[in-house]
Amino acid sequence: MKHFLLVVITISLLSACTTPTENSEQAERPNILLIMADDMGYSDLGCYGSEISTPNLDQLANNGLRFTQFYNGARCCPTRASLLTGLSPHRAGMGGMIKHKPTDVADAYQGYLNEQCVTIAEVLRPAGYRTYMTGKWHVGEFRPVWPIDRGFDRHYGLVSGAMNYWNMEKGKREGLKRVFVEDSTRISTNDELDFYSTITYTDKAINYLEDHYQNFNEQPFFCYIGHQAPHWPLHAPEEAIQKYLGKYKAGWDTVRQQRYRRMIEMGVIDSNIPLSPTDTTAADWMSLSEEERKVMDRKMAVYAAQIEIMDEQIGRILQLLKNKNQLENTVIFFLSDNGACAESDGTGRNFRPDLTGAIGSEDSYHSYGHSWANVSNTPFRKFKSWTYEGGTATPFIVHWGNQIKNKGDFIRSVGHINDVMPTCVELAATSYPTRFNNEPIHPLEGKSLLPILTGENIAVRDSTDVLCWEHLGNKAARKGDWKIVQNKNTADWLLFNLAQDRTESKDLSNEYPDVKEAIILTYQNWATDVEARTK
Repeated sequence: MKHFLLVVITISLLSACTTPTENSEQAERPNILLIMADDMGYSDLGCYGSEISTPNLDQLANNGLRFTQFYNGARCCPTRASLLTGLSPHRAGMGGMIKHKPTDVADAYQGYLNEQCVTIAEVLRPAGYRTYMTGKWHVGEFRPVWPIDRGFDRHYGLVSGAMNYWNMEKGKREGLKRVFVEDSTRISTNDELDFYSTITYTDKAINYLEDHYQNFNEQPFFCYIGHQAPHWPLHAPEEAIQKYLGKYKAGWDTVRQQRYRRMIEMGVIDSNIPLSPTDTTAADWMSLSEEERKVMDRKMAVYAAQIEIMDEQIGRILQLLKNKNQLENTVIFFLSDNGACAESDGTGRNFRPDLTGAIGSEDSYHSYGHSWANVSNTPFRKFKSWTYEGGTATPFIVHWGNQIKNKGDFIRSVGHINDVMPTCVELAATSYPTRFNNEPIHPLEGKSLLPILTGENIAVRDSTDVLCWEHLGNKAARKGDWKIVQNKNTADWLLFNLAQDRTESKDLSNEYPDVKEAIILTYQNWATDVEARTK
């Protein structure tokens, strides 16, 4: 089918688009394109060391900036809440997971965006921006907390969580109904011709932007694309899967070592950063039967195809911006909502044994498991929902034409998803409200990255700044180079020095007890402030 033809965007697309074409007034108010992947690991892009083909994102990185210490919220809902609001997920009401109906008590875990926060769209729209969204929302399941209620002029996509990429009626369990909408109307994807979520989300985004340039050309836009890819289920067109079949027959340990070496060669990580040990939950490749190895090779091939298709669709958006002479005047952010997903066991899970199609087809519903997730998170330990680096570190790419002077640089300074909102506010030359819809609004917690983007400064944080995480009992705090981590259901905090041990291999609690206790106290004060659970 025509939708599944690979879209080839050559390297020359971005390298040829660095000549300014807009006047200074436009350049002061750039368009903003925010793209988020779902459950994609730190090393899954070519420009971060992967063998997966991602030429469009690679070129954005080569002509922009790559952050090596940028953090998310460790899980889908908390990350999306922080990204959109510039607050800790707890202050926005999303400390845990989504709730399907309003709660009686509005607290840090109410499960949908509260009224004491504002989204980027709610801030930028009054400042004259048109606001568009396609894809996954996952911070409000019911009205009035859909995207159309929280500042977006247009939205098409998934309000809920994981969904079949081909057919929303075939969910992870029979009879499960996901909320899928266009603007204010709940719809079924079965009404769409040739629906495949990654491609269809892009089709809709392109439609919105084409309409924008036809009817709202004098206004800048903010466009947020929340991809499902590469979140399970493993779903991709067969011709895209075939490209990768056989590439993973060497097994996860070999692929992980190969990525680790490439990351050092490329400069993503320093050579003194050790590769964390293979996770204890990973399977032993050599103990698998030949048939089991074929299955696991195919699972990773589907996962890789999902990422390549996402990259191709990003290329379509870039081509549109180029055609409109707007690539130079558009700030593009790309990141993942958390580390790779290890839900189930070492070799993944078949959520729907009653669906007997080939893995990757509409009639299947598989995950790829701990073993491949450990590869996706190279060189770090653990996964999504943990607060180790494997759960919280994200690739973060920023592209902004000639406004970025040090193109292709790696940014080693620490950044956080909370920083995206204040950066957008400054880019839009507007102000963040203290009240909205007659409600008091929490002050911003993030910091604008604009000084880094323009080369005025190499960091927006210093050794006194603290970042904190809590999700379903997993906790962490980072202050300077020091980081403490506590796993759920355990009493002990671990202490790491990330400057010497980014992969969190050596607990320094006994050597530096005073450092540990001081950061624990800081974390506890933060948890009390945002009403996060401490036990």
